Amino acid sequence: MGFSGRCLLSLHSNLAGFARAGLLIYLACLWDLVASQRVPLRLSDGPHHCAGRVEVFYENQWGTVCDDYWDLEDAGVVCRQLDCGTALSAPGAGHFRAGSGPIWLDDVNCMGTEDALSYCRMKGWGKNNCHHGEDAGVVCSGTATNTPAHLRLENGPSRCAGRVEVLHHHQWGTVCDNGWSLAEAVVVCRQLGCGTAVSALGLAHFGQGSGHIWLDNVNCTGTEAALSECQARPWGSNSCDHREDAGVVCSEPDTSGQLPLRLANGSNSCLGRVEVFHNQKWGTVCDDTWDLHDAAAVCRQLGCGMALSAPSSAHFGPGSDPIWLDGVHCKGTESALTECELSNWGEHNCGHSEDAGVVCSGTDPLQVRVQDGPGPCAGRVEVLYNATWHGVCGSRWTLLEAGVVCRQLGCGPAQSVPVGAQLSREDGHALLEGLSCRGTELLLLECQQREMGLGPCRQGSAASVVCAEQKDLIQSCSVLAGLLSMGAMVCGTLLVLYLWTRCGRWAGRSPDKPLKKETEDTRTSSEA
Repeated sequence: MGFSGRCLLSLHSNLAGFARAGLLIYLACLWDLVASQRVPLRLSDGPHHCAGRVEVFYENQWGTVCDDYWDLEDAGVVCRQLDCGTALSAPGAGHFRAGSGPIWLDDVNCMGTEDALSYCRMKGWGKNNCHHGEDAGVVCSGTATNTPAHLRLENGPSRCAGRVEVLHHHQWGTVCDNGWSLAEAVVVCRQLGCGTAVSALGLAHFGQGSGHIWLDNVNCTGTEAALSECQARPWGSNSCDHREDAGVVCSEPDTSGQLPLRLANGSNSCLGRVEVFHNQKWGTVCDDTWDLHDAAAVCRQLGCGMALSAPSSAHFGPGSDPIWLDGVHCKGTESALTECELSNWGEHNCGHSEDAGVVCSGTDPLQVRVQDGPGPCAGRVEVLYNATWHGVCGSRWTLLEAGVVCRQLGCGPAQSVPVGAQLSREDGHALLEGLSCRGTELLLLECQQREMGLGPCRQGSAASVVCAEQKDLIQSCSVLAGLLSMGAMVCGTLLVLYLWTRCGRWAGRSPDKPLKKETEDTRTSSEA
């Protein structure tokens, strides 16, 4: 093959190569985009947040999963995605009551190693031959870091004795006394930081409650940190009336041997930098090995509900007093920090930039939602304050506060804080004022609330937010993928044009050289 042929072959090869490269870049990026999207997941109507009917969030709507071919491998992926330990069982046939809405998935087939259910093989979204009597469920071994159901004792002589009530779907309700025993009472007392269980009472000993009867047939081992971690019938499913409301009497917490404790530099008494009192002086705790189990003991001792997070690296600012403790190790079921494994006082290898912190749920935690928007990640911001949903005053509302809301909602970054007619306005009720965030908080609860309260919000309307949704991120990255592939194709085209020009020049010259050489050889031969 001559030079011209080889050059044209090279040209064709380069052209095809760059076209393939551009296409592969585009497809690879799109594949990464699809594969990287973890479709939101939840377990509904179970005894706690690590057991229940499997539901997935797709196209802005929750839907169920059909139990065709549903097995422990599939359940294991669900438990892993929810950080709920290992799968104990994979019940089908609507074991946790029939769901409603779309049945999004059918014939799910996981290998068991996937990090999210949406990574498993399945039929297309919404393609199924099922009904809700075949909804798949899961029972996992562990408990996720989501806040367990809040608890209180009502109508008793003290905060540590009374009728047991739990908070579910933002409403307080009672517990039926079927199967109620000292093991369940132990868990209630532990969760409330109320010492040990003295008695477990039934038959509405502390008077009849009202509203929902949320739990029935509660069955605890006695080692759980919260009542909602125990096995029970699905929420709201019971065969009782309020004449069977369960009660508990706990011993008042013995504070004689407890280590004086406080949370400093937070917006309320249930979050902040952990400080302990020793040798007549307050000091901090180093964050080495600090985790949610340690934070749980702190929250329980302070009567501050459940631990939501255990921030480190002086999240609430560095302290200035001695660093009293390092290497704290709690199991998470202790009623006080003194029950945990502690180092010797004052022995540490830390600086105050490593001071440990705690965020507890408190007795009335700040929950957040968006209303009247186009989707789950945009709308008017509402906060649950004193058991009532209130809008937030928009006069000092910025992208910093909006960013924390988006993060707490599990949405993408905050894109804007609409005002005026972009989203519907509040209906005239009093709004929360004085909420101020740095923008780095994980929960709205961590933001500054010292001046927070209900007010008329004369300087502005209700605050709103627009967060990026998963599909927005996919579309943005798709555009980037397209640009990358186009760039590769353009580069390939330029190189091809360069080679074409060069090949054309050589194709014009190369035939002359052999012809000239042949003429010279003929002339030499005739002269001879």
